Amino acid sequence: MSVTPPPLGVVHADPHLLVLEKPSGLLAVPGRGPERQDCLSARARNHFPDALIVHRLDMATSGLMVMARGAAAQRTLSIAFAERRVGKGYVAIVDGFARADDWALIDLPIALDWPNRPRHVIDAGLGKPSLTRWRALGHDAAGGVASTRVELEPITGRSHQLRVHMRAIGHPILGDDLYAPEAARARAGRLLLHARRLSLPHPVTGERLDFTSPAPF
Repeated sequence: MSVTPPPLGVVHADPHLLVLEKPSGLLAVPGRGPERQDCLSARARNHFPDALIVHRLDMATSGLMVMARGAAAQRTLSIAFAERRVGKGYVAIVDGFARADDWALIDLPIALDWPNRPRHVIDAGLGKPSLTRWRALGHDAAGGVASTRVELEPITGRSHQLRVHMRAIGHPILGDDLYAPEAARARAGRLLLHARRLSLPHPVTGERLDFTSPAPF
């Protein structure tokens, strides 16, 4: 009996570059064990055998993710990410009434919490410099419990950076099973974090490309 291949959300495809929609709950790359082999990169290679990873999104995060087609494009795109020539924008819903009508900066160093990995922590001594721009987009107080829709722009690209930074300023992302207190975690059935904007130079032409994805929450 034939098995229907898992769906692949293609936002853009050309001979050098893919931009894909990753759903929440799907790994970006394979994990350990046969039950964790289904992932966005594997699904992409079913359709585009030359697809190669350039960056990742957390399993719980949804939204736009780039893959290169071929090693040359992968090298060029990896350099663009390393040189911060890739613009990334996220939307999230966080706990509480977060006040930032204009852009604010979170400048807090992040380190892996080794005894509790994969969790990360703010660590002034061992942490790597980590910068996030953020602003409030709107507030809600349904049922007497406040939440805030925020826009987030990571300047650096540390693991779990947005999740750790929002928790550190007192506004954990709803549905976050690693960093939110139980009450905030229980307010959503998934992590309410979505990669909605991506801007990058094309790996061959250098043309600036801009992609957007509406948040599903």
